[in-house]
Amino acid sequence: MAPILDRIFRENGRRPLHVAGMRGSEPKHDESTGQNSQLREPAGKFSLLDALRQRRSRRFGLGMKIPAGPLAYESRHKPAALTEDEEAAMVFAACGITGHALADLCYAKGQGGGIMAGLVARTIASGDGLQSVALVVINDRGAWLMRRPRDFPAAEISGLIELGQRGEFAELYRRGRVQIADQRPRPPTEPLFNLNVNRWSAHAPGSTGFLPVNDLTFMYVNGLLEVLNEETGAFIVDERNRFLPAGLAKFARSRGGHLEDHPRQGRLVTVRQVEQFVSEFVTVEQGMMLQNLGLMAEALGLGGYPNFANHEFAWFKALGFRLEEMPASRYVGAGRWLSLGMQLMKRNPAIPYPVGLERGGQVLLKPFCPPAYRSMADAVRAVAEIKFGADGIFRSPNQGGPWLRHPEVIQQVPACSEAAIAATTAYCEYLWSRYGRFPVHMPPYRTVLNFQASHLDAEFYDKFYPATVLGGTQRKDFGKNASAK
Repeated sequence: MAPILDRIFRENGRRPLHVAGMRGSEPKHDESTGQNSQLREPAGKFSLLDALRQRRSRRFGLGMKIPAGPLAYESRHKPAALTEDEEAAMVFAACGITGHALADLCYAKGQGGGIMAGLVARTIASGDGLQSVALVVINDRGAWLMRRPRDFPAAEISGLIELGQRGEFAELYRRGRVQIADQRPRPPTEPLFNLNVNRWSAHAPGSTGFLPVNDLTFMYVNGLLEVLNEETGAFIVDERNRFLPAGLAKFARSRGGHLEDHPRQGRLVTVRQVEQFVSEFVTVEQGMMLQNLGLMAEALGLGGYPNFANHEFAWFKALGFRLEEMPASRYVGAGRWLSLGMQLMKRNPAIPYPVGLERGGQVLLKPFCPPAYRSMADAVRAVAEIKFGADGIFRSPNQGGPWLRHPEVIQQVPACSEAAIAATTAYCEYLWSRYGRFPVHMPPYRTVLNFQASHLDAEFYDKFYPATVLGGTQRKDFGKNASAK
């Protein structure tokens, strides 16, 4: 049997390139089709330039219906689910493990190289090597969380890298996924859980959703250890509390500390600014994941498009995340008198927000804040341990890395200073004590956009668009999957 992408590309009309020296593997069972599949290094190649030129958001899949308007149409075909091979290829594009990050930085004291907190690379770039974005795969049979590199034991990473290099994407998919639901999660589609523009297509039967989940806490704490050290010396004030120091008064340069608190030094920032930095950095990683999903969908002949998922708890509730609640007044940081007014007017509902994901006693997603840790001090120490503890990436040779003289390199990376740890702890404890959550302007986990992929209905596009809007891959895919109701 043909290798995974070679087979898909052949069926969709793309001429493959043959690569000498490919290694095979035993047939694997495809749960979505009931067929066996051979998973090897893909011989099929789809031009990146073609994918960039031809990528479009294409929404109308087999079995769908647009109920009204100038594009009103009902597919005469049954919905067709993506195969395991197709989902595996999409997942690899979004977050596949590919090797080790080069981490070609300056690791001398004060030069910032030690900000790295992960040395395993995926198909997308990640700030500080954190791999802050997890991926949830959603279809008619349920939902699966894809484990990130740091969720695997270090001893397994080399084997996962090898699977990716050999193109055994379905096996990589099987090893990385953890089922978290046994039917399709369906958050509400009413505003503002979603937008009206998506209601006709949301949760469509046969489609597969790829939902990135942002963890903000790892990036937040890791970044603080860098910006609150002696070399950077940033000083953070709380705009919600009269711009007073955010737990950092004793570390101010004006009081003999190491943080530059004079505005003329240009190192004064607010809590909101810091959290905006964190959110934007992590969301950029999600954006690269979504772009890769779009390019792979184009290469496979699938339809796909990003759509609204920017609600603070809807997806997390549907997926069974652990949720906590807080009165709306405290959640938004209302002052004492406004909070009292909201309470008296009975306009102070409890707001749920996600704080982690567990299944069967196994912790799958754990933020660096309570209740996952007893205190913010413990959470800060945990991040420092990931980097410089006995089993940390810069202290244990068993973690693996890119350098020829790996043990020699990691032993020369300076650890986080105790001053940086103390300042980071003071800041984080201040936020937790005053606001009861971390971060304070948003929940620890965020969803922004979901990517929904499906087999397209070519007849819809032929009715309303020029023939050129679909390429050979999409038309071959339609011929293979279309089945009248």
